[in-house]
Amino acid sequence: MKVYQTNEIKNIALIGSAGSGKTTLAEAMLYESGVIKRRGTVEARNTVCDYFPVEQEYGYSVFSSVFSVEWNGKKLNIIDCPGSDDFVNGAITALNVTDEALILINGQYGPEVGTQNNFRYTEKLQKPVIFLINQLDKDNCDFDNVIEKMQEIYGPKCIQIQYPVETGAGFNSIIDVLMMKKYSWKEDGGETTIEDIPADQMEKAKELHAALVEAAASCDESLMEKFFDAENLTEDDLRQGIRQGLITRSIFPVFCVCAGKSMGVQRLMEFLGNVVPFVSDMPKVHNTRGEEVTPDAEAPTSLYFFKTAVEPHIGEVSYFKVMSGSVKEGDDLINRDRSSKERLSSIFICAGGNREKIEELKAGDIGCAVKLKDVKTGNTLCDKDCEYRFDFIKYPNPKFSRSVKAVDEAETEKMMTALIKMRQEDPTWIVEQSKELRQTIIRGQGEFHLRTLKWRMENNEKIMIEYGEPRIPYRETITKAARADYRHKKQSGGAGQFGEVHLIVEPYAEGMPDPTVYKFGGQEFKMNIKGKEVIDLEWGGKLVFINSVVGGAIDQRFMPAILKGIMERMERGPLTGSYARDVRVVVYDGKMHPVDSNELSFMLAARNAFSQAFKEAGPKILEPIYDLEVYVPGDFMGDVMGDLNGRRALIMGMDSEAGYQKLKAKIPLKELSNYSNTLRSLTGGRASFTTKFASYELVPNNIQGELIAAHESEETEEE
Repeated sequence: MKVYQTNEIKNIALIGSAGSGKTTLAEAMLYESGVIKRRGTVEARNTVCDYFPVEQEYGYSVFSSVFSVEWNGKKLNIIDCPGSDDFVNGAITALNVTDEALILINGQYGPEVGTQNNFRYTEKLQKPVIFLINQLDKDNCDFDNVIEKMQEIYGPKCIQIQYPVETGAGFNSIIDVLMMKKYSWKEDGGETTIEDIPADQMEKAKELHAALVEAAASCDESLMEKFFDAENLTEDDLRQGIRQGLITRSIFPVFCVCAGKSMGVQRLMEFLGNVVPFVSDMPKVHNTRGEEVTPDAEAPTSLYFFKTAVEPHIGEVSYFKVMSGSVKEGDDLINRDRSSKERLSSIFICAGGNREKIEELKAGDIGCAVKLKDVKTGNTLCDKDCEYRFDFIKYPNPKFSRSVKAVDEAETEKMMTALIKMRQEDPTWIVEQSKELRQTIIRGQGEFHLRTLKWRMENNEKIMIEYGEPRIPYRETITKAARADYRHKKQSGGAGQFGEVHLIVEPYAEGMPDPTVYKFGGQEFKMNIKGKEVIDLEWGGKLVFINSVVGGAIDQRFMPAILKGIMERMERGPLTGSYARDVRVVVYDGKMHPVDSNELSFMLAARNAFSQAFKEAGPKILEPIYDLEVYVPGDFMGDVMGDLNGRRALIMGMDSEAGYQKLKAKIPLKELSNYSNTLRSLTGGRASFTTKFASYELVPNNIQGELIAAHESEETEEE
């Protein structure tokens, strides 16, 4: 492939719901452009884009796949993205490094939740959108109904460029109202026949052409004046207006394709080559210093690495976009994120798992390199005259969590190394070794997401792992004041251990006054504060530690040991072993021995005194509550609400958004454990949800009792 200039390059993300046919369309585009001589199929497991073993095993895309084609003297870099919401990182990454989105819609179902999610990402990133309606040859495809739904959701910006003469088994022709021609094929595809529009379709075609002309004219002032004068626009004028409308998101052109038979694909690629904006036409990206970076081939070189793939027999393949300047084979660059030098011994253009060496890539282009020394996803390589860094891709919060451990404990370290390596490929996998939960937690976008990780771990890395329910990060606190004392005494020949601590615990709230007096059992305890320490706990809330010891009952040098003992119990609360928070502790008395007292003795005495007082202070368990938003078709709203009510969710409101119902609720984290599976089952995969931590709230009394009993049973087993 020749070296293309910035104004000859177009970067496109191919996105859509699972089952819309993106990989099949990608195969047709590669075939029509001459990159491949024979089209593969998903069923035969021989497509260019789904080339990883896990994708062939499961029959769906797991990773985004980059491919480049040449068309009419232009270079189209296209990223085929997974459709499942579980692998959303592919679509988000692709939309951030490309300049327009092709959103594929399954003609049997119309816009689905996945379509809505993808469109929201394009909206957030202000990317141009072209809609493609696919699978028009299916019997239950109702094109007019799909268009009606799209216009309900996306409004009058949806402008038809094409429509099918017939859908279902008889589909073999479309009317193109931009070219004002009829395109038709034989039953199984093949060569395109271009004809004049037949008389029985002319009225509809003219009506849609007029709507297209008006929409294109409204996107450009000069075209609007021309339209008012002549009441029509030339073909070139239409292209100019549509291009401007794409850039400003004023027009969402709608095309028809039957990807499985390659019908309409050639015409689509003509439009991509002739009409959609070039890299140089689009808004500029900003670096981490907020500076605008123009894709100028004459500027200093900077490469942003947006994706890493670990391929069988090859190792790491690192995909990059040339943000500025140009890059040649053999260039020495500096990794601005890791302060290391890197030589690009070879650079390639891609077609899925196939790579072709290329001498040079200009600003705006996309390529890859293999086996780089020290480059990770998100890094920027620059030449010595450039110090750019980029950090513009933001991923959604995880929705599904599992604890993970190696079946063979001896492989734990090997497992962690593999997990960290996999996260380079997919940043939406979050790996955490939780000190609090005493588990290794893997978080992802859904059950499919984590199932895929398990398959790869066991089949590629040969490490057997097992998933479990992650523990819930409860918190413990108290609701009233309580007093306790504890004497730690141990004598076993030689120096002994002795420490006695008297303390009071009570709930702490921000801004409460220092204590002066307490009453317990008719006895009054006056406080004389000698020292106060406010500790912001890393898990949230505070511990306030007050020294009110008088008369030298406990030497000042033992106070840090007493605080340490209390902190140890705060880190593993008395009720369930969870973190405790928002507690004020007043140490007011105690005893020590001139010989046997030491730090260990007072640490143990404080820990036990605190535990006793805590249990008598109206202890309560707090659970994490999350904000939940569910996007669901109206037909399934009743089932979804019924399920949420059974999960102790509090419904906060409902509204309609882009043809779907959006349900807002607050729900305990414990109840979200298998929610993604249940929601998929209830709605046939047509709903999606997002979560975000909201607060900690008291658990109901019956659940608190169950949690305490379960913890006591667990501790008994450990003993």
